[in-house]
Amino acid sequence: MTREEVAATLDEKDSLQERVDDLQRKIDWFNRQLFGEKSERQLHPDLSRQLSLGEGKIATASADHPDPAPQTPVAPHKRRKARSAMDVLTEGLRFDETVPMTIIELVDADMQAIPKDELVRIDEKRTYRLAQRPAAYEVVCYSRPVFKHRKTGEFFCAPAPASVLERSCADVSLLAGLLVDKLLYHLPLYRQHQRMGDNGVVVGRSSLTNWTQRAIDLLEPIHEAQLTSILDGRTLTMDETPIKAGRKGNGAGKGKMKRGYFWPVYGDQDEVSFLFAPTRARSVIEQTLDGFTGVLLTDGYGPYDQYASKTNDITHAGCWAHTRRKFIEAESAEPRLCKMALDHIGVMYKQEALILERGYTGKEKIAARAEHCRPLVEDFFEWLDQMVNEQLLLPSNPFLGGAAYAQTRRKQLTVFLDYPDLPVDTNHIEREIRPIALGRKNWMFCWTELGAKQLGIAQGLLRTCRLHGIDPYTWLVDVLQRVAEHPASRVDELTPRLWKGCFGSNPLQSDVRLRQENVEGRGRPQGSVV
Repeated sequence: MTREEVAATLDEKDSLQERVDDLQRKIDWFNRQLFGEKSERQLHPDLSRQLSLGEGKIATASADHPDPAPQTPVAPHKRRKARSAMDVLTEGLRFDETVPMTIIELVDADMQAIPKDELVRIDEKRTYRLAQRPAAYEVVCYSRPVFKHRKTGEFFCAPAPASVLERSCADVSLLAGLLVDKLLYHLPLYRQHQRMGDNGVVVGRSSLTNWTQRAIDLLEPIHEAQLTSILDGRTLTMDETPIKAGRKGNGAGKGKMKRGYFWPVYGDQDEVSFLFAPTRARSVIEQTLDGFTGVLLTDGYGPYDQYASKTNDITHAGCWAHTRRKFIEAESAEPRLCKMALDHIGVMYKQEALILERGYTGKEKIAARAEHCRPLVEDFFEWLDQMVNEQLLLPSNPFLGGAAYAQTRRKQLTVFLDYPDLPVDTNHIEREIRPIALGRKNWMFCWTELGAKQLGIAQGLLRTCRLHGIDPYTWLVDVLQRVAEHPASRVDELTPRLWKGCFGSNPLQSDVRLRQENVEGRGRPQGSVV
C-alpha cells in the first residue's frame, strides 16, 4: 500500500470508530431511558460544605432538583355481580338498594303563611340526582310533597331545584368528582364508569362524556379570563408537550391518531393555562403571544427565539435546567469535563437558592444576583470557551454539543440577572406538564381535537388551584353553581387566584355536603344555596 492509501485507510478507520462511538452513546442513552434512573440529581461526596452569600467560588457544589414523588399503588376494585332488579328507573338513572340515598324535603314557600290544618298532603313528586362523596356514590332524592288547600282547592308543590346542567341527573358534586378524578388522579371515564357499576349505579358511558364536556364548557369563560391575566403579566413561561388527539381522515395512516400539542403558558402570578394546537409551528407562538410585552422564558426550541428576535416587545430568556441537562446526557462519554461544567452550574444554583431563601425581591434581588450569580455565570462561559478551544475532542463528542448549546444561548441565559421576578429555569412549568404525561399513560389520547382543547381548559384551572393552595374539588363545586349567575364583566373573580379571596372562605357547596353538615349539627353555611 502506498503512503496515501495508508493515510486514507486510517482516516476511514477513525471515521468509522467515531460513528461506532456515536451509536454506542445513543444505545446507552436509550438504555438509561428504559432501565436507568430518570433523576438528574448530582451526588457529591463532600456534602458537608455549605454555601453562603458571602463565600467565594466552590467548584464541587451542584444544583438540587427533587426527584418526582413516588406513586402510591392502589388496590384494584372488586366488581359485584349485577342485580337484575333495580329500585328506581328515572331520568336515565338506575340504582339498587346498595346505593345510599339522601332525601331532602322541599316545601313550597307560598304555603308557609297558611295554617297547617288547612292543608292536606295528597301526593309527592320526586327528582333524583346522582351525587358523589369521596370514593362513594349516593343518590339525592328531592322529596316535594304536594298539598291541596281544603277551602280553595289550590295546589302547592315546591319546584325542583335548579341543576348545573339542564335535563341532567348529574349533581354538581358528581361533575366535580368526574373532572378531579380524570385530570388530577388520571382515572379515565371508562374506569370511573366501571367503578359506578361496582357500586350499583348504572348510567351510560356516553352520559359521563357528555356531562364532562358540558361542565368544561361552563368553565371556558373562566379559562379565558385567566389566560388574559397571564398575558397581562411582565414575565411568562411557555413550553409544549405532545398529545394524541383526533383521527386522520384521508391518505396514509387513515384512522390513526393524529399528533397534537398542549402549549402551557405560566404567568408571574402562579397561573397556568394549557392551550391545544394541532401543530408545533411558530404560528402557534405568534398567535398566543400576540400583544404580550415582557420577558418570555422557554427551553431551547428554535421558534421561540425566532419569534422573539423579530419583535421589540419581548425579551427572550433561556432555561438553565435544559443547559444543565445537556451535560448530564454527555457525562458518560466525557465524565471529567461534564462534571466540571455541572459543578459550575451547581454553584450558581446554590447561590440562587440562598437568594430565594433570604426573600429578596425587586432591586435587592437584582443586586444580590449581580454580586453572587453574575460572576459565576461569566466564569462558566469563560471556562467553557477555554475548554472548547484547548481540548482535542472529536466534533461528535457530546460535551461539545452541550457546550455549543450553552454558548449559542449565552444572551438568553443571562437575562435572569436583570429581572428579579424571572426564574432561572422552566422547572416550574415542567412540573405542571407532568400530570399530562401521567395522564397519557392512563387515558392515552383524546378522541377529538375539541376534546383535547376542553381537557386543556380544565387541566389549567385545576393545576392553578393547586398552585394557590385551593382544593380543586371545592373550587369546582362552587364555580359550577356560580358561573351561570355571575356577572360576565366580573368573571375574573372566578379564576382560582381571585376566587380564593372573594369566595374561598365561604364557598357554595353541594346539597349532599350541606345535608351532611346539618346532620352533624353544624348548620348551613351562609353562602350556600339549595
